[in-house]
Formats: sequence, structure tokens, C-alpha cells
Amino acid sequence: MPVSDSLGSIEGLTSIRSSFGPKETMDRLDAEIRAKGMTVFARIDHTAGAAEVGLTLRPTELIMFGNARGGTPLMQSVQTVGIDLPLKVLVWQDATNKTWLSYNEPGWIAQRHNIANAERVVDSMGTALSAMARTAADAH
Repeated sequence: MPVSDSLGSIEGLTSIRSSFGPKETMDRLDAEIRAKGMTVFARIDHTAGAAEVGLTLRPTELIMFGNARGGTPLMQSVQTVGIDLPLKVLVWQDATNKTWLSYNEPGWIAQRHNIANAERVVDSMGTALSAMARTAADAH
């Protein structure tokens, strides 16, 4: 399986470099999400999962979070958007020990599911997601 640490250009994916290590970045992001009144549904430590089966993986952790007030209107419009909600941010460390936050752009999610008239909700989600990620990464 080929491995690449190049971010390149992945449609709909935003990656932000963090000024902190993976654990501190994730903890800062978790605190920021909660401070904005959103619910953290899960934190999935992919590195720990790999270790459980005898494999190694650089720090890689996913956080799933959201707010029913934001996501429900999108699912009312097109239920399949539920596959991409709640929102997720991946905090990961590349081969040069740089830490990144990566997430799917809400606008891309809406486009993927052909959600009509969702600009206000999607713009609000995108603005909030970007602000939280940049605050957690200290990347203003």
C-alpha cells in the first residue's frame, strides 16, 4: 500500500498545520468544541487501535462532534448527509513530526449530497469549523 505524507489537493478537504503536538492539539480542539456549546460524540484513537493488533501508526485521532440545530436541517433536506455528519476533524502527525488538523468542508458535504438552499447553514458550519480548528492549532 503506497504511503504519502504530501497533503496535495484533496477535493473538499481542508488541512491546517498546528503549532502544537497531536495530543495538545486534540485536547485544545475538544475544549474549543465544548466551549462553543457543541456535543463531542466520540474520540477515536487510530494509533491505539493499530497498536492493539501489533501495528504502528503515527499519532492519528478523530473527533466527532456536532449540534442537532445545525445538522438536522441538512438531514431533513437530504437524509444521506447523515453519512457525513456529525462533523469530524482528524488530528494527525506526518513523517516530519508536523501536526495537522484535517476536515471535510461543509460546503463540499452539501454539494456531495445535492442539498439545495443550504447556503446559510453550510456557511455557518464552515465558519465555525474553521474558527475552532484555527484556534486549536493556533493558526490565525
